[in-house]
Amino acid sequence: MNTKHTMFGRIMAMVLSAVLVLTAGISGLCMMSMRNQQINNRLTALTHDAREIAFLASENTTATALLPFGSVALDYLREKASAVQESYGAYILVVDRRGRVMDNLRTAYAENPDFVRSLNYKEINEAFARVLGGEEITVRAMVDGHPTFTVGVPFMQDDTVLGAVLIQTQALNIEGDTWGWLWRVVLIAALGTLVAAVSIFLYVRSVLKPLRDVTEAARAMADGDFTARVPTERAAPETVELAHAFNLMADKLGQTESSRREFVANVSHELRSPITSISGFVTGMEDGTIPPEEHGKYLAIVGDETRRLSKLIGDLLALSRLERDDAALTLTAFDVCELLRRCVIHRVGDLEGKHMEVECDFQLEPCMVSADSDRIEQVVVNLLDNAIKFTPEGGCITLSILPEGDRCRVRVHDNGIGILPEDRPRVFERFFTADRAHTSGKGTGLGLAISQRIMEMHGQQLVLEDAEEGTTFSFTLARAVE
Repeated sequence: MNTKHTMFGRIMAMVLSAVLVLTAGISGLCMMSMRNQQINNRLTALTHDAREIAFLASENTTATALLPFGSVALDYLREKASAVQESYGAYILVVDRRGRVMDNLRTAYAENPDFVRSLNYKEINEAFARVLGGEEITVRAMVDGHPTFTVGVPFMQDDTVLGAVLIQTQALNIEGDTWGWLWRVVLIAALGTLVAAVSIFLYVRSVLKPLRDVTEAARAMADGDFTARVPTERAAPETVELAHAFNLMADKLGQTESSRREFVANVSHELRSPITSISGFVTGMEDGTIPPEEHGKYLAIVGDETRRLSKLIGDLLALSRLERDDAALTLTAFDVCELLRRCVIHRVGDLEGKHMEVECDFQLEPCMVSADSDRIEQVVVNLLDNAIKFTPEGGCITLSILPEGDRCRVRVHDNGIGILPEDRPRVFERFFTADRAHTSGKGTGLGLAISQRIMEMHGQQLVLEDAEEGTTFSFTLARAVE
């Protein structure tokens, strides 16, 4: 099964379920609200009609007798009652305190005999009692299992209750046809859901497309293709940000992979070169190609290549240890001036061999710093070795210490051949050795990379400074709190 289609289907199912639930809830609330509003409106209208009938009844009634049959007020009353009966299918009863009754029983029975037969006269009498007491009533009750609305209004004259108007009608005439409301609401809800579903489908598909692109690019990268990228055109801001972040990750992974391959290639080359030399010379001496009188010369070369191989392996191990996550420093307070002197003493033989001078310019002496002394000594030795290697005989190396606030700067300068402008950006790269092109020395190309890593662990930086003559490297150290 296609994973992206499964994910898309699940998201659409979740969203549509949420839409359906929300639509059903809103539709139900709307239906209840509309139904209640209709009931209130029709009850208000029925109450208003009852008041009109009560007013006409009061006009048709004196304190002692009804007006003569055929009076104008009585005609209006009958017309109004007939209109109400037609609108609501209602049973209308007008009674005064003297027990005189006017109703539409025959008409109501002719239209709906079951409704008339279901009338409960006990409840009618109870309602009349309340209305004759001066109370307007609106009651919904069950009459023979059928819901019925009763509206009662007193008619009065000079604050005296002369009688009551009682209107009873089936609840259906007030509440309307629930199923009629329901199908209309369901139809509207279905149309709304359809529009929402289409809109959400198009939106979710546009949102998920970058995610599918990310998935495909991730699969390609898992297969070793680090050129895969996620397009960012016509996407939501969030997915554009995700695509940019993924592409940035892909760039860095691509760079890491390139560095890894280059590192493996360089290590292979650096290891193969001395091993090839050693193997060639040893084979030549074994098979007699190299005469015995020259064995000493070539054994010396084999020894040099062995030491070079040993140094390369040692540097690789050192760099590997420094790049481990658990690599730690042992910070102590020591005099960096004394450390520089000690490093010079360790290289006295090489300095004298090339008749070189060393000058010390220590503006702070002693200069106490907080750092890992063994690591810093390794950095200084690497810089001194490079200075000795790239400085001709009779040259000069200058070691200086300069104050910089709560830090001090250690500088190693030589008046040697310098570094070409095109080589300067690459001096801290692993295995980069400018001496391959410009000198006959043989370095591993790891010394400066190791030194830079050590300074990064200290939170400091090793830099190649601009110099009018020769080469100048410098690094900073935090001064120890006295």
